Amino acid sequence: MKKYSRILGYLGEYKLSVFYYLINILLSIVFSVLSLAMLFPFLQLLFGVNTTTPERSSSSLMNWVNDYLHQLLQKGDSFTALGMVCILIILSIFFKNLFLYMSARILGPMKNEIVNRLRSDMYDKILQLPIGYFTEQRKGDLMSRMSNDISEVESSVIGALEGWVKDPLSIIINLGVLFYLSPTLTIFILLSLPVMGLFIGRISRSLKKQSQKVAEKGGETFSTIDETLGGLRVIKAFNVEQKLKAKFAGISNDLLVARNEVGFKRDLASPMSELMGVTVFAAILYFGGRLVLSHEIAMNGALFLTYMGLFYNIISPAKSISTAFSNMQKGAAAIERIEQVLKAPVTVDDNPNGKIMASFEEGIEFRNVSFYYEDTAILKNINFKIAKGKTIALVGSSGAGKSTLADLIPRFHDVSAGEIIVDGINIKDYSLKSLRDHISIVTQEPILFNDTIANNIALGMEKTSQEAIEKAATIANAHSFIMKKENGYATSIGDRGSKLSGGERQRMTIARAVLKNPPILILDEATSSLDTESERLVQDAIDKLMNNRTSIVIAHRLSTIRHADEIIVLNKGEIAERGTHESLIAQQGIYTKLVEMQEVK
Repeated sequence: MKKYSRILGYLGEYKLSVFYYLINILLSIVFSVLSLAMLFPFLQLLFGVNTTTPERSSSSLMNWVNDYLHQLLQKGDSFTALGMVCILIILSIFFKNLFLYMSARILGPMKNEIVNRLRSDMYDKILQLPIGYFTEQRKGDLMSRMSNDISEVESSVIGALEGWVKDPLSIIINLGVLFYLSPTLTIFILLSLPVMGLFIGRISRSLKKQSQKVAEKGGETFSTIDETLGGLRVIKAFNVEQKLKAKFAGISNDLLVARNEVGFKRDLASPMSELMGVTVFAAILYFGGRLVLSHEIAMNGALFLTYMGLFYNIISPAKSISTAFSNMQKGAAAIERIEQVLKAPVTVDDNPNGKIMASFEEGIEFRNVSFYYEDTAILKNINFKIAKGKTIALVGSSGAGKSTLADLIPRFHDVSAGEIIVDGINIKDYSLKSLRDHISIVTQEPILFNDTIANNIALGMEKTSQEAIEKAATIANAHSFIMKKENGYATSIGDRGSKLSGGERQRMTIARAVLKNPPILILDEATSSLDTESERLVQDAIDKLMNNRTSIVIAHRLSTIRHADEIIVLNKGEIAERGTHESLIAQQGIYTKLVEMQEVK
């Protein structure tokens, strides 16, 4: 049950509801037993058993019914007696279903809330996890865990909650009544139940492994779809449609085979349990019938048939338990995949007692900073300072560690060694929110959301006026193109800003940074993917944005950082050169070669 501890933990928050649910379930089972117990007086009347001296059964309720029927029969009113038995059966069934409905009204919202909590906790955890975690995971697989795996848990595990409680209680209460009626026959039943469990258990145990395969193939399917939607232009340009069709068909076929195998084994559990139950029922019918006919037990035909009716009442919940157990084994694989995300370590966590960074006054310092990804050194022994209001540029070949270095400042990753100091305090000693409130980032690939232009610019700003949004857009050279849109600032920009051009998207992200008005600015190759005209407009907006701010600029086009206060050249994770543009050119080193290569282009 350890694997289901999270779900049971959620369930523990609804103790009062669980209590009411148990009461209603118990009452529904009691009335279910009573409805079957009414078979005894009905059969007594139907078979014309002599009731001048009421026969005493083991049940006090049936004794009372026999006494009452005896009084009616003494008056010669057998039809009234028969009608009374039928009314009692109807009342028993009515109350059974009433309490069953009440239990469902309680359990239904609980199950839905547990699923909602599980989905919300998983989404919250994804927001908490460091960016480095997602470099190891395929986005499609994470989407599969959020959708397919949670749906699997909802249908197979949460859906089995009723079976965990109702069916075992029903079996226990019915067995108790059966034991009360005839200990001999009931012991025979108890000895046969483990045989049923053995057959069902062998089927169920194999479900978990197959279900794990289904989940993995489902994740591969999502990943392939995500990659296809994101790369349609390249796919069509390179004529690889047929290759991708074959790849997707192979994954889909593997998923189909795995799902069929799971379905075959899961569906086998229910008929197998029913067959075993009926086999045991027939064995008891034969064994008990012989005992009744030979008068070896104190039971007449009517009471024996009532006993068999009560026993048959066990077969259905036993079948439900076997099905629920099979489904739980199937859902266990989904739970494990979800738990892998929920239990993933948060390597960059907020400091609950962190200081509030009220303002940025002095500067940023890297002291002997190193960063390792698994066993690979990305940055080694980095040392430099950025005074407030100054601009520092990071250059170097791809993979030199430029973006990783910049990501350490807002703590997208935490340093493996050394420390980063802001205003004389280690950034780990600040609260994460207050630190990031002072930083804004403009990336090479504009990150926009399927919302209006105004809401994208005002992202993260709780109370912002339309006037402030328009002012920020004007500074970012975005106001003019926004006003040409059909609905202006209320225009929806589509998925990831697909309705805008590259330059328009980038200017919107700059407007977002302007509106936030942070003292620290990180520009990660913000103009490298733009055409000449868009680059000019964006670069002009960037120059306005950088004014009077402390800026860290990752540059691909070196012409844009000639006037930086200091240029740091990274090579294989280490600082190879540093200085102004003129001093680095004079050194005739790596920077000079980079400049010459771009000038040749």
